[in-house]
Amino acid sequence: MSAYGRPVTLALGSNLGDRQEILQGGVDAIAGIGQVRVVAVSPLYETVPVGGPPQPDYLNAVVLARTTLPSRDLLDRLHEIEAAFDRVRVVRWGARTLDIDIITSGDERSDDPELTLPHPRAHERAFVLAPWLDADPDAVLPGLGPVAALLEKTDRSGIRRAKMGLLIPSPQRPLSLPEEDA
Repeated sequence: MSAYGRPVTLALGSNLGDRQEILQGGVDAIAGIGQVRVVAVSPLYETVPVGGPPQPDYLNAVVLARTTLPSRDLLDRLHEIEAAFDRVRVVRWGARTLDIDIITSGDERSDDPELTLPHPRAHERAFVLAPWLDADPDAVLPGLGPVAALLEKTDRSGIRRAKMGLLIPSPQRPLSLPEEDA
């Protein structure tokens, strides 16, 4: 493991509220985690929902980072970020302000139902694979192969690259966490 830790791939999605602003806030908050360094942020993709009840379209992105946090601790921090953006977990695959999934954490493998690694459905989801490929054309999903080859096998009819984008946060940029009510 390098001084910056192991590589992690994070998938972000939002389909409630100002989706672009929420995703940018999520990226900024991830970058604000002390033991995480954001390396790349994909372009945004607008995607139709997969599974779950009828709901608005999503904006999706992938963040590539490096971390020294154990994967479970990283997941806990990501859940804190989701909660800061009013994420509620009521309906499985339901609409949400912010969803952040760990897709890969180095070569780590886990069958823990709360943190399965690599993500068990990532290889089937064009809304994860397409932005990931944009962020890293040489990306490989451990145990399943190159992301480019996996994307070729998926149905891409429900996704399109959005005209808007996210910015990689810089130390000069303040975090975009929502303000708490006074």
